[in-house]
Amino acid sequence: MSTPTLKVTLVRSMNGRLKNHKACVRGLGLRRMHQTVEVIDTPENRGMINKAYYMLRVEEPQA
Repeated sequence: MSTPTLKVTLVRSMNGRLKNHKACVRGLGLRRMHQTVEVIDTPENRGMINKAYYMLRVEEPQA
């Protein structure tokens, strides 16, 4: 059984956002607009996604 992952895409700019929201987006590995990364589905990553949800699009890959 493989570890569950999430596809996270930055869909809104980080300009003018709160410092801790920017830090969460950077912590997920996102650097620029429309970049997509796959992160492991952990409570820590879910927390960072929930903090900056309004800038992100999250997809659960099809098994």
